[in-house]
Amino acid sequence: MRLRPALAPALTVAAALTLTAAAASATTGTALARTVSRPGICPERDLDVRAAPGGQRNVARFTVTNHGGRACAVDRIPTVTFSSLDGSAEPVPPAESGPYVLAGGERAYAAVRTADPETTEGHVVGSLSVAADPSHQGVTFRAATVGMPAGVHVWIPVSTLWHESRAAADKALADALG
Repeated sequence: MRLRPALAPALTVAAALTLTAAAASATTGTALARTVSRPGICPERDLDVRAAPGGQRNVARFTVTNHGGRACAVDRIPTVTFSSLDGSAEPVPPAESGPYVLAGGERAYAAVRTADPETTEGHVVGSLSVAADPSHQGVTFRAATVGMPAGVHVWIPVSTLWHESRAAADKALADALG
């Protein structure tokens, strides 16, 4: 049986609406399942963020530990800022924000290079700050704490993503700077 042209658009719209409703119902169920199974952002009070010298001039290492009782997520890119300077360290390799899940008691590691050791360009600041998630205030560390007693020399800073080990973070920074 052929549809008459006058009825075909109306039936096509009705069929499209039915399919859209079914897809929306399936999508809502899938989104709900993902929301329930994905841990939320770690409360800042449950995290311990620390910094230490990186073993090289203009390199610092960071750790974040989840002291909460359950798994939660930080951003996979640590937010590293420098005193009153605008912007933050760029991730290497280039990456988009996304969750990095930490189980209760688990630790993650990252490293930052603040300037090429040979450069004379840039700014020197007295501190840097690290946040495990962009929604957090973060923790500020004096330059001497991260092994830079003359100040943090900032010129095109780069930061690794969070990694499961200090060695993996160091390797990611070395590979990126190649």
